[in-house]
Amino acid sequence: MPALANKTYFNYGGQGPLPTPSLNAITTTWGQIQELGPFTGAVWPLIERTTSQLRQHLGRWFGVGTHRVAFSENVTTACVLPLWGLPWQSGDELLISDCEHPGVVAACHELARRHGLLITSLAVADLRGDTPSAAIAVQERLGTALSPKTRLLVLSHLLWNTGQLMPIAAVAKQLAGHPNHPYLLVDAAQSLGSIPVAEAAAAADIYGCTGHKWCCGPEGLGAMALSERVLVEAQPTLIGWRSISHENQAGSGFHADSRRFEVATSCIPLFAGLNSSLALLDAEGSAEQRLATITALSQQLWEQLQAVPRAQTLMKTPPPAGLVSFTLEGPTPEAVVKQLGDQGIWLRSLDDPHCLRACTHVTTTSADITRLIEALQGLAP
Repeated sequence: MPALANKTYFNYGGQGPLPTPSLNAITTTWGQIQELGPFTGAVWPLIERTTSQLRQHLGRWFGVGTHRVAFSENVTTACVLPLWGLPWQSGDELLISDCEHPGVVAACHELARRHGLLITSLAVADLRGDTPSAAIAVQERLGTALSPKTRLLVLSHLLWNTGQLMPIAAVAKQLAGHPNHPYLLVDAAQSLGSIPVAEAAAAADIYGCTGHKWCCGPEGLGAMALSERVLVEAQPTLIGWRSISHENQAGSGFHADSRRFEVATSCIPLFAGLNSSLALLDAEGSAEQRLATITALSQQLWEQLQAVPRAQTLMKTPPPAGLVSFTLEGPTPEAVVKQLGDQGIWLRSLDDPHCLRACTHVTTTSADITRLIEALQGLAP
């Protein structure tokens, strides 16, 4: 990873560095397309093979059939395109956790405005303890928050700000017992590539991901796993030639599977790049093995932050994945990011809660963590 050669990097939750083999896969595929001709009969087998390989790879990671996997440009479109195609009625309630990303929240508010829907909130931001206790609390609170009009729950798999893990499969089972059987939309921006996702992706109605964060793939390519009932009940929103079953036939119907939520031309070399990054992660071990590596490092960081006099971690117990959020008494989070960046150490600040966030991945080292801790200790009050 060339981007790691001259810096200490903790921003995998924003964007993962692209490995050299993945960059090479992109440029090689681009060259092949140009050699074959970008719109010739000879190029289509390459395009079909490249997209099919990635769809199959993601289907294995998601634990679902490939008919349930669709591509998008990013996690927001992966969440929003199928969401806007569901059958809404005025008065339906959208239940949104208080830790969702502003992009998805904004889309839900605009959806509510257009269809006369109601917005309610599920409190999860204060759940800073161990994962089993948080899971129990989420289910208890969900039982209270659900109403006869609830038609959708929006809940991230791994909360992007606090780093807490949500019990997606258990929540899906709980929703199935509700008279309305509300849809479950899961923002998995922080999940794919960092934690095992198969159980949650298979249980959710919409499981939206991006490839450029923890997967360390190229920006501009994401994916979604959709439930069988979404494939039956949801209609396309943005429509293009990839949405329809026969692209050359006017009046053709939409694909019966997840492809109805794909729109039009995508950059095919990016598919090769993301598939390469997924393969590199596979080579590091199973999803469970990779998580064990990630959490060993995040626990090391969390524990060492306890010894920094002015630091306070958001999580009261070691984090369940690679997100480590904390506050530092004295300078603002933005000022800390600037000062550390001047030293070649990169993390980020968050607005809500106003804090710092550092991410550990399989490429993080103990030396990286030591350097960050020493730099934090050396900052002026």
